Amino acid sequence: MEQRKVQQVGGGTYTVSLPKEWARRAGITAGTTVHIDPRSEDQLVLEPEAPEEDATARVQLPVAGESPVRLERAVRAAYAAGFEQLTLRAPDGFSAQQRAAVERVANAFVGVTLAAETGTELVVRALLDPGEVSVHQSVRQLRFTALSMHRDATDALTTDDTPYVADREAEADRLYAMIDRHLGRGLARLDEVDALGLSRLELFELRTVARELERVADGAETIAEVAGAVESFPGSVPASEFHSLAREARAVVEEATAVVVGDAAVETANDALERREEIRATVESMDRRLADAAGSYRLGRVLDALRRTVESGGNIAEMGLRAGARREEFVPQGPIARPEGD
Repeated sequence: MEQRKVQQVGGGTYTVSLPKEWARRAGITAGTTVHIDPRSEDQLVLEPEAPEEDATARVQLPVAGESPVRLERAVRAAYAAGFEQLTLRAPDGFSAQQRAAVERVANAFVGVTLAAETGTELVVRALLDPGEVSVHQSVRQLRFTALSMHRDATDALTTDDTPYVADREAEADRLYAMIDRHLGRGLARLDEVDALGLSRLELFELRTVARELERVADGAETIAEVAGAVESFPGSVPASEFHSLAREARAVVEEATAVVVGDAAVETANDALERREEIRATVESMDRRLADAAGSYRLGRVLDALRRTVESGGNIAEMGLRAGARREEFVPQGPIARPEGD
C-alpha cells in the first residue's frame, strides 16, 4: 500500500496524486471523470467512470447448436452478472424452441425484454433504471408474496381449497433475481449503488434477506404440494398445532424483515430470535410425536418446511441485529453488569 501526502492548493482545496500505473491501467488521463464514494467518515473509494462501450454493459455470445436449456442458463447468468444488453448469435439461425426459450426466460425477469431479432441474432435488453428502484420496497414486496403463499399453503392443509402458489412463486423468484442483480452491479460499479441510494453493505444485507425470503417461498411451495395428499392428522399432533406453528414462524419472518428494512427497532429482532428458540422446542416436540404416529411421512415434510421457515426468520433477525448495531440501536437484554465500586 502506498502513502501519499495531501496537498493544499488555491482557496483551500485538497488534492492527492494518483499512482501512475494504476491510472494507466484504469484508463485515467487528464480530464477523465471519476466517481468518489465517501464510504464512511474516514474512507473514500475512487472509481473511473464507465466507458460508453463498457464490456459489462454489452455482451455477445455465440450459441450455435446450443440446447434451449443452455440458452436459458446463458440469459439468466447474463442478467445476474448485470449486463444491460445480451446479443445471442447463431450463424445458422435459431430454432423455434431456442427462440421460445430465450423469450420465456427474458419474460421471467423484471424489466427485461427480447428487444430485437434477426435470422441470426436475438437481442435481450434490461430496461430497468436503478434510479427508479427501491430495494427496500422490493424486499417488503417479496416478504408479502412469500408470507401470503405460506399462509394459503398451510390453510389448505385442513380445507378443500387448492393453494395456487405457482404464480406467486414465479413472482418471488423475479423479485429475488432483481435484488441479486442489483447487488452484482453494485459490487462492480459505484454509480449503481449511488443510483440505488444504498451502501454496498446495505445492499448485501438486503440481498441476504431476500435470499431467506425466497427460501420461505420455497417452503410454502413444498407445503402446498403436500396439502392435497394429507387426509387426516394423528391425535397426538392435531391440525391446530400445525396452524399455530405456521403462524408463529411467519411472525418471526415478518418482524425480523421489518428491522432490516428500517420499519422496526432492533429490539424487535431480539424478540424474533427469542421466539425462534421457543418454536424450535415446539418443533422438536412435534417431531417426536409424529415419529410415533402411523402414516406421518407427508406431515413430516410439512413440519420440516415450517422448521426451515423459522430458521430463515432467525437468520433475517440476526442480520437485523447487525444493521441495528451499525445504526447504534443495539438493545442489550436484561440489566448491564457493572464492575464493583461503580
